[in-house]
Amino acid sequence: MPSTRTEARAGKPSLFTPIALFVVLLVFIVLARVFNLGSQVGELRAWILSLGAWGPLVYIGIYVAAVVLAIPGSAITIVGGVLFGSVMGTAVASVGSTIGAALAFLVSRHIARDSIARRFEANAKFQSLDRLTKDHGAIIVAITRLVPIFPFNLLNYGFGLTHVRFWTYVFWSWLCMLPGTVLYVVGSDTVSTAIAQKRVPWPLVIVLAMVLALITVLVRQARKKLKEKGGDHARI
Repeated sequence: MPSTRTEARAGKPSLFTPIALFVVLLVFIVLARVFNLGSQVGELRAWILSLGAWGPLVYIGIYVAAVVLAIPGSAITIVGGVLFGSVMGTAVASVGSTIGAALAFLVSRHIARDSIARRFEANAKFQSLDRLTKDHGAIIVAITRLVPIFPFNLLNYGFGLTHVRFWTYVFWSWLCMLPGTVLYVVGSDTVSTAIAQKRVPWPLVIVLAMVLALITVLVRQARKKLKEKGGDHARI
């Protein structure tokens, strides 16, 4: 049975994602002041807009390829906010990450199952995850998208080895990745707008704070639900 220390740690919501976001944004602000990135951001946006309908499609294609190749997608999500703004940036980043996650799942389940299974067979956390998906597939997908038990890219391939149905995986992955996507996109849009316009975009700051609060609540509820569903076996 897990130790009390392990249980306490498992019950605390992870602050890694918001902390990482604000560190990245802080570095971006410093670099923007040093290298005068404001004009360059404007030029990059103008170039994307000049592509017309191809701009978002090119971005989505790059995102999908990055996810399938297991390249971290957080930087690409941040770029989406810089290039397209909060609304369109959230839409294209969400589409790209979801399609990429779906393709990785299919590769794991139907193409490279044996080699990927060998990578996960000694992972105790994954074995617990696999057992839980037999009875609670949808909720486990939702929880693991909110709580960083596994890195995003590994999780995409790992779920292909479990009992989760494809469309259940796709829907709950999309829905529960969305808050994090909004956090990164709105955060990057806030910073890039402040740099370009030389003023603080307070409406975006307020939205960013609300999303961060929502994610904190969702993570706490996800951990609580995981504990209820699996008892001692759910502490992964």
